[in-house]
Amino acid sequence: MSQNQDRIDRRVWIIAATCSCGPLMSGLDSTMVNIALDTIARTRGVALGTVQWVSSAYLLALALALPITGWLVDRVGARRVFLFSFAVFMLGSALCASAGSIEALIGFRVIQGLAGGLLAPMMQLMMARHAGRHMARVIGVAAMPVMIGQMIGPSLGGLILAWLDWHWIFLVNLPVGLLAMGFAWRVLPADEPTTPRPLDLIGLAMISPGLALLMESLVALSQGQASAPFTLTLSLALLAGFAWHSLHRPRSGLIDVRLFQLRVFQAAASTQFLSNAINFGGQFMMPLFFLNLRGLDTGPAGLLLGLTGLGVFLALPIMGRLSERLGARLTSGAGAFIALIGTLPFALAGVDAPLWVLAIALLVRGFGQGSITLPSAAAAYAAVPRESLTSATTAINICQRVGGPAGTAGLAIFLQHMLTRTAAPEIAYTAAMWLLAGLAAAGVVAAARLPGPNRTERSA
Repeated sequence: MSQNQDRIDRRVWIIAATCSCGPLMSGLDSTMVNIALDTIARTRGVALGTVQWVSSAYLLALALALPITGWLVDRVGARRVFLFSFAVFMLGSALCASAGSIEALIGFRVIQGLAGGLLAPMMQLMMARHAGRHMARVIGVAAMPVMIGQMIGPSLGGLILAWLDWHWIFLVNLPVGLLAMGFAWRVLPADEPTTPRPLDLIGLAMISPGLALLMESLVALSQGQASAPFTLTLSLALLAGFAWHSLHRPRSGLIDVRLFQLRVFQAAASTQFLSNAINFGGQFMMPLFFLNLRGLDTGPAGLLLGLTGLGVFLALPIMGRLSERLGARLTSGAGAFIALIGTLPFALAGVDAPLWVLAIALLVRGFGQGSITLPSAAAAYAAVPRESLTSATTAINICQRVGGPAGTAGLAIFLQHMLTRTAAPEIAYTAAMWLLAGLAAAGVVAAARLPGPNRTERSA
């Protein structure tokens, strides 16, 4: 490969930096809001179970918005969708800051979630369109500000709450959003609708509530709620109905489900699902392990858990270039294997292991997690025709979003089951850590079906 071929145009980097502002603002907002939930509950005089809907409503609205991403881009163009999403997110932020009741705040968070559901897919779509075969490298660097936002979000939220009231958690989005919108208006290339098509209302009526119910039922399952099996069955029925409906209208459906018949796309989708299951499953298990089993205070536990984020941050800028040289199969597979290695100390000797060993394990585990997603996503986009990129973006993001709650729910149910069966908590936690390691091992198997180096097969 010549040096000119390997060089990425400066304009691509500018577009990448601009697009990363959307997920950065969304992630920063989510982490700050989670920190503020207890404060909001106290100032509004409501129970934590009620105020939790401030977070849950956002996530459910995000699930509702995901399926229409591709249709909107095809209908009005990517640049317009990106700017519109930014504007609606800032409107939702302003409304949240002015909310006079908890019910209004929850409702306004729905507006934020609908816009936030479009921002991350739009970043990936822009990268797929403009970065081409360098997508993994470009998005690896572009994702670093997003990761920084998620890492500093809790600290920034804590500082705001220490000096100001919770309304400023939302108001801080406005100057950041206005600056980013102005930059996006000047930088992002204008594009025209590609294949305008009518909105598949029947499909939308099945997939959006199906996804929202699926995420809600997975959370309910992890909490042992009696209604969870019913809502889970209903969600799966709706999603199955959507798949059957879409197979019979591949050109006009919200998602071309035939993409999942492509071997590479299928492998990438399963790797994305497992990557988020590994990530969110670890976010669920690790705090419980350190707080309940090792007896650490929240301060030291938080510092230790921050090493996982540091590991992800260190992996992002180098994974793209490694993926171009070694291929998605080796890079994502190695990432899942490294995540497995970082999980094993908790399963093998977590109760007795020195904290410095577990600290290194968390850093290693984070580096592995940060190495799985980007190469497999780039492989997915390389495997589909250019005219199917919008549909592929929607499908891949749905797989990512569902993987997190699925992994968390599975681990929560298993851990609770083990805790009721044994009087020794260390046995229950050890078994759950082996299950978490099993998810990483499944990620290695899924990544083995991804393409090797110099394979960018794109279906006709």
